Amino acid sequence: PEGPWNTPEGPCMETPTVLPTMDVDKAVATAFVVLLGLFLLAMTVRCARLVVDPYSAIPTSTWEEEPIN
Repeated sequence: PEGPWNTPEGPCMETPTVLPTMDVDKAVATAFVVLLGLFLLAMTVRCARLVVDPYSAIPTSTWEEEPIN
């Protein structure tokens, strides 16, 4: 019997069973860009906090004066 899925030339290869919304390479590249953006945002926030209050990153033990012999 002939039909859209069974042509005289053989099974129709034009209609895939699963329609991917994104190409695999495009999905990997998009995920990489998103993760890179999140990393950049985290580094920006960390650097901004360090600029606003630089002494919060230093342990208080380094503030103590060392005894002079």
